[in-house]
Amino acid sequence: MESLPEDWERAVAVVAHPDDLEYGMASAIARFTQQGKQVAYVLVTSGEAGIDGLAPDKCGPLREEEERRSAAIVGVDQVEFLGHLDGLIEYGLTLRRDLTESLRKHRPDVVFGMNFDLTWGEQGPVNHADHRAVGLALVDACRDAGNRWLFPDAGEPWTGIKSAYISGGGGAASHFIDVGETIELGIASLKEHRAYIDGLGTEFDPESFLRGMAEFGGVAAGCELAVLVRAYPM
Repeated sequence: MESLPEDWERAVAVVAHPDDLEYGMASAIARFTQQGKQVAYVLVTSGEAGIDGLAPDKCGPLREEEERRSAAIVGVDQVEFLGHLDGLIEYGLTLRRDLTESLRKHRPDVVFGMNFDLTWGEQGPVNHADHRAVGLALVDACRDAGNRWLFPDAGEPWTGIKSAYISGGGGAASHFIDVGETIELGIASLKEHRAYIDGLGTEFDPESFLRGMAEFGGVAAGCELAVLVRAYPM
């Protein structure tokens, strides 16, 4: 397994919901922003259907604010919400167009996304439908962004994306990011999602969860703490 190349300046991290990036990837984002790299977040939904005891019209704005605070902790000040319906995201041209527009606007060198497999790992639980739709559409939009004849109303084409790096794919990882020096920022970032964590209705400790995942990644990577990703060269 190789260390993720760091010879880039701009990245966009794209996920379905507020808190998706904070379950591991935010620790890596903190490493990158400390190096002076620019990272923007794109959230396809506002997570408005994510808390059973809170109506969507109240939940969405609350979760957006949690995400902005969470992003700021790891050095991200560009947070964009695309307004698709939480739990009802559909893979298709509308989603590809919206992601293409974001990529053309932010003009990243690399893109980060989430597992779009059916399950988490070979024998893990079924992955959320929103994650699957967004992850696959993101990979396709990386190519769409460079084709001026696709979605001409979505901005000028951008052909500078080198790779998409997808986290959470279980044993399929190809690269790692050492987060030994930034895990605490990742933990603090996840803790900002207090309303969502409280709404789970179960005991959940962000620190033990994130450290446990990073230790597992570190074993595979050969360091103390790591986030694992799979590279999709563009």
